[in-house]
Amino acid sequence: MVGVRLGSDAHHVLSMEESLQELEMLAETAGIEVVGSVTQNLNFPNSRTYIGKGKLEELKLLAEELDAQVILFDDELSPRHQRELEKEFPRSTKILDRTALILDIFAQHADTREGMLQVELAQYKYRLPRLTRAWTHLARQTGGASGRSGSVGGVGLRGPGETQLEIDRREIGKRIDKLEEELEKVREHRNRHRNQRRKSHIPVVALVGYTNAGKSTLLNALTHAGIYVADQLFATLDPTTRQLELPTGETVLLTDTVGFIQKLPTDLVAAFRATLEEITEADLLLHLVDGSHENARSQRQTVLETLKEIGAGDIPILNVFNKIDLLDSESLRELKSSVDPLSVFISAKEKIGFEELFASIAAGIDQGFERVTVLLPYSEGRLVSIFHEKGHVQSLDHEESGVRIRGLLPLQLLDSFEDYLE
Repeated sequence: MVGVRLGSDAHHVLSMEESLQELEMLAETAGIEVVGSVTQNLNFPNSRTYIGKGKLEELKLLAEELDAQVILFDDELSPRHQRELEKEFPRSTKILDRTALILDIFAQHADTREGMLQVELAQYKYRLPRLTRAWTHLARQTGGASGRSGSVGGVGLRGPGETQLEIDRREIGKRIDKLEEELEKVREHRNRHRNQRRKSHIPVVALVGYTNAGKSTLLNALTHAGIYVADQLFATLDPTTRQLELPTGETVLLTDTVGFIQKLPTDLVAAFRATLEEITEADLLLHLVDGSHENARSQRQTVLETLKEIGAGDIPILNVFNKIDLLDSESLRELKSSVDPLSVFISAKEKIGFEELFASIAAGIDQGFERVTVLLPYSEGRLVSIFHEKGHVQSLDHEESGVRIRGLLPLQLLDSFEDYLE
């Protein structure tokens, strides 16, 4: 593994050492055994080989000594860096970066057609500017993400040479266009489903969090969803939605989504747009945090930054600290004293703290909303439509003087309904 600290750690969510620990977990998830690492402090990456000349020679000697088959960089390499580094190592040695590794893990874990399409699109967009030795001819890559092999996903494998590149570029361009068309259909299908859910007036609660925070375990514990759970990164890619009845009698839709991670590849975020829109359309976000993790604070920050990036930064958030069964009483007290007083502390595995969680979900759904009763004249059909679209209708009665609606209304819309409030 190769880690580079650019500038100071103050500008990064994780320190270089912590980031390398996470990279090693990613490597293990992908089936790669880490046998050694080198690090370097730089103000700017080397324009040709990312790391400095002396460090490159050190890396080459270490790779030869350890008989390394893969050189794994913790940051995304530019196409030029990739090309120049490949010239420095034997053809049998793969040069991979964090992005290629994450893409391969996603390719191994994608189980549905939608997930496979999304991963394949991200892989092709990543590979397109890197069509040199790192490319295996398209004819041998058919199937994309769906053609999983358990190896490093074909990413970084040596290719047939420069004469094939233009043909490959055209074929990849066509494939990207086709995948984007298919994923647009998926997006439209999801939009139709979301519109149907809105008509049911059932609030939507999305589970978000750093990868391996325990979101799938929590969804299984609350709804018996039967989702695959593993103690590894990105075990869940495809969103799952289940109904959850709260002790108050109110029903919500609880959605599990893909986990986040620092340095999440941009192409992956773009490819998973249809899936991530499940988050942006939610009424409440349950931000699940592994309370036992030494980097819990940094992981929380990464999730919040990603939520802003996908347009979900303004949705009400309930912070839920999971895995408290792994903390002693003193550590739990310290955690509770250092975070938002409205936070909830649970163990999804041991089903601890669920009563408080249910109460907080019920309160969170009301956050940003006002419980109101309005009597709207029949001439105000526009306001009836707005209440249906933006609020949560709990009861509706047609009376002689108009439509009486009871439910939750966004605070910013109260002025529009002020004349009709009861």
